[in-house]
Amino acid sequence: MEPILTINNLTKKFGYLTAVKDLSFTINKGNVYGILGPNGSGKSTTLGIVLNVVNKTQGDFKWFDGQTTTHDALKKVGAIIERPNFYPYMTATQNLKLVCKIKGVDYSKVEEKLEIVGLLERKDSKFKTYSLGMKQRLAIASALLNDPEILILDEPTNGLDPQGIHQIREIIKQIAAKGTTILLASHLLDEVEKVCSHVVVLRKGVKLYSGRVDEMISSHGFFELKCNKPNDLIKLLENNASFKSIKEKDGLITAFLNKPMKSEDFNKYLFEKGIILTHLVQRKESLEEQFLQLTDNN
Repeated sequence: MEPILTINNLTKKFGYLTAVKDLSFTINKGNVYGILGPNGSGKSTTLGIVLNVVNKTQGDFKWFDGQTTTHDALKKVGAIIERPNFYPYMTATQNLKLVCKIKGVDYSKVEEKLEIVGLLERKDSKFKTYSLGMKQRLAIASALLNDPEILILDEPTNGLDPQGIHQIREIIKQIAAKGTTILLASHLLDEVEKVCSHVVVLRKGVKLYSGRVDEMISSHGFFELKCNKPNDLIKLLENNASFKSIKEKDGLITAFLNKPMKSEDFNKYLFEKGIILTHLVQRKESLEEQFLQLTDNN
């Protein structure tokens, strides 16, 4: 695995407040990483440090092979960490050409990047006529002008309506599919579950989990059950090695699986044991349930 960014024991203090505490993780090429946590968990501070916007208190980080200075490394990074900042009376094309001039990038990239974010038809419209979602998409196009190896996004769908959220997420997936590594900070579990391959979960600046999203939600799910003989059903499930735990609340029995099981096979098994189900729903534990378990236990 080729590392893009390695963070070691990073700490940032603002006076008495520790915003990031002893944080370590590695971002490898070609993956989509989410830094997930509620507001105030240290996500934006972490991004600010690696982008040289915020000074660290302790620890270190290195870009790529560690031989590149942060100044040179950031030439290979595209980032949006604040609200899009363009000239309102200039068109999308004019604004992006200005960014090209600053970054030393050829103007030919402008239309190519506008097409990626679905704004080619509005290239000659003034920025002030754009919706919030379009402004955010133009910011992504701007961050892509230098063909970065990694794209960093801080809360990319904040404040957008459902359609705008969907468009941004689809664009992120398309960019990732072409091989660009992505690091995004989000407080939305749904966003990380739908877009990211890897997740770092933060709470109050402390890492609670780091790894693949699918491994975090790799539980085999659970059955929600109601039947004519609840006591017999609970006893039967407690003595079955396929289940790791059984909960009962308000007449609804929840049976958590240790291994995969099809609902039809389960229903047949119970019927043969003389138990007839009046309610059977099979569910998968969501990232939200896993996240709540993590934050409850710490």
